[in-house]
Amino acid sequence: MTNDAPSLTAEDLEFLRRPLYGFVSVADSPRPPQPRPVWFETTDEGTVQFFTGPDTAKVRRLSSDPRASVVVAAPVGERERWVSVAGRAEVEPNGAHDLCRRLAARYWDLDDPARADDLAELLVQDWVRVVIHPDKVSRYMM
Repeated sequence: MTNDAPSLTAEDLEFLRRPLYGFVSVADSPRPPQPRPVWFETTDEGTVQFFTGPDTAKVRRLSSDPRASVVVAAPVGERERWVSVAGRAEVEPNGAHDLCRRLAARYWDLDDPARADDLAELLVQDWVRVVIHPDKVSRYMM
């Protein structure tokens, strides 16, 4: 069953709080979107956020057209399900390192010394936080 809404439901939030990859696309007319996998987090306010480098193509494109979307699908072996969030994106200079720490703990086993080292390497880099404010949420659940 597919349906659309202007915001995330409790079921959507439960699904999106799992350690799944999101595929982010930003507007870039006339080129077609170029989705990229990202770690992401949903907030209590119903936004979706991820971190990226301040000089990435995503950030450059968002400066001229703030539309973005993220699609998250259930992994193979589960019943078919996906959620798509589309809306206005804001690039925030603050909070990216805290977000990086939270997401690393969600996606990696930080008791593994190699992953702890990977996180340390991430935290010395420059990041910005991108926040998508949903205008449209689409979903499919079998």
